[in-house]
Amino acid sequence: MIWNSGWCLASAVSNAGGLGLLGAGSMYPEVLREHIVKCKKATNRPFGVNVPMLYPDIDKIINIIIEEGVKIVFTSAGNPKTYTSKLKENGITVIHVVSSVKFALKAQDAGVDAVVAEGFEAGGHNGREETTTFTLIPMVKEQLQVPVIAAGGIANGRGMLAAMVLGADGVQVGSRFVASEESSAHIAFKEMVVAAKEGDTLLTLKELAPVRMLKNKFFEDVMKLYATNPSKEELQELLGRARAKRGMFEGDLVEGELEIGQIAGLIHDIKPAAQIVREMMTEFEIAKKEVAGF
Repeated sequence: MIWNSGWCLASAVSNAGGLGLLGAGSMYPEVLREHIVKCKKATNRPFGVNVPMLYPDIDKIINIIIEEGVKIVFTSAGNPKTYTSKLKENGITVIHVVSSVKFALKAQDAGVDAVVAEGFEAGGHNGREETTTFTLIPMVKEQLQVPVIAAGGIANGRGMLAAMVLGADGVQVGSRFVASEESSAHIAFKEMVVAAKEGDTLLTLKELAPVRMLKNKFFEDVMKLYATNPSKEELQELLGRARAKRGMFEGDLVEGELEIGQIAGLIHDIKPAAQIVREMMTEFEIAKKEVAGF
């Protein structure tokens, strides 16, 4: 949710009864502090921060989270042992995002309070194993003692119920909230997400950091480069810097990196975050009653 989830979206989700998360991956340390301060003013309910550990200035980001009294942190893209103890010593609940049973067990051993098991349907940076949510959740649940939160390909109440039937204790939703009024994404990107159909996304760039994105000119350039059997350095040169910001935040639909999940094919409109939460919960309850009749 980099370039999508700032204080406006996170506070709106929390105010609606969910747990809003700030996407720290696209924020410099002091920018994150600003968003935390604004989020605390905009909601009196819990919210958290997602910290991808592959980004620079992580020490500063962790210290700011502690200084500002954030109580929930989701870590991802790194070793959970690095900061879990420090965060927990400061009274912070730690959840780590994983893409496999192996990494889920490592996270549990590191002392996390829960894991997010994310199938490769998800948007943005993803696991190399290409394990789907439908198979990942029961396999992780079978092995872990800590709570399991499902992610990847969940955008409505029926998906939420399906994940919980498979063993999840809750769900994390990203792509659906990209197409919310409060998302900080560029309107052109939001509209492209709404227009997306089945097959319009693909996971690529595994040699760098696997990422699922919409097919556009930049994506086609990546595919053409792959046809030449490129080196890791050549892929990095093509990717360059700030490619995701260019696409999702600035609205360059041609040369930008447009990260979104496969579930984009089921997202048909842009609406307030509170309405998304409300509709998900309503559909969840309806689907639960339907399933009870099977």
